[in-house]
Amino acid sequence: MKPARKSGASGAVRAGPAAGAPGEASALPPEVRAGQSVELLKELHILTREGRLNQDSRRKLKQVYHLYQFIEKLMHELDPEERGLTLADHGAGKSYLGFILYDLYFKARGHGHIYGIETRAELVEKSRALAARLGFGRMSFLNQSVAEATESEQLPERIDIVTALHACDTATDDAIAFGLRKQARAMVLVPCCQAEIAACLRSHKALALSRTPLAELWRHPLHTREIGSQITNVLRCLYLEARGYQVTVTELVGWEHSLKNELIIARHTGHPSRSAQTRLHALLTQFGLETLIGVRFQLS
Repeated sequence: MKPARKSGASGAVRAGPAAGAPGEASALPPEVRAGQSVELLKELHILTREGRLNQDSRRKLKQVYHLYQFIEKLMHELDPEERGLTLADHGAGKSYLGFILYDLYFKARGHGHIYGIETRAELVEKSRALAARLGFGRMSFLNQSVAEATESEQLPERIDIVTALHACDTATDDAIAFGLRKQARAMVLVPCCQAEIAACLRSHKALALSRTPLAELWRHPLHTREIGSQITNVLRCLYLEARGYQVTVTELVGWEHSLKNELIIARHTGHPSRSAQTRLHALLTQFGLETLIGVRFQLS
């Protein structure tokens, strides 16, 4: 068998016979999962009209599929009798993740519902139109912020799974607050642009340098950004544990694909950790972040 050939400068790869050859259908790239709707992938501009992948869309597809594997496992764990799950996808954007989840998991089951939550009205309207064209009847799209969705009557009182893929800065914290309010059984988070705590560290830098040599970790602006991002996610994990979740932190995809690469998976256990709350409070105090208590972190 001849290897797949690269097509032109775009980096698109074609597998199988030439597209448009008489009496022959072009084969899909091997990255596309069996059973995946080709029409959906074309509508999302992951596949070209000829059924090809370019380098950028291959990266997006790999990232979404990798995340799907984690969520699929959770869905099987949470709904072994397949009664139907509810899932809220925050900062949905073009709803790549929501559509892939529906196409590969929800569509064949005939039950369950996905809610895509996005602040950009034009993307919400496009997602609604696409869901209607594809017959994805159990998808709803809300033009709301994460915080607004927490109080929205358009959502059920409880949501089984909360996802937030690259929700920027404090939108990830809002997604956690939403999940707690909706008694989510699981949360899947990929944080992005964690600026809030870095700004706090920056504003108190002189005082911190006079108090502790640890402040050298964020004396330089680049380090402030990096350590702020790291501290943010550590605090989020402790907060989830303090509120009764078992937390796993792993890599979403290889560093060659994205620097915003940390994946936080939280499963509800119903057993809040007092130890995690104590350590969370100690870290907030150590780094001069007490103002976040009661704002980002509701501690008893």
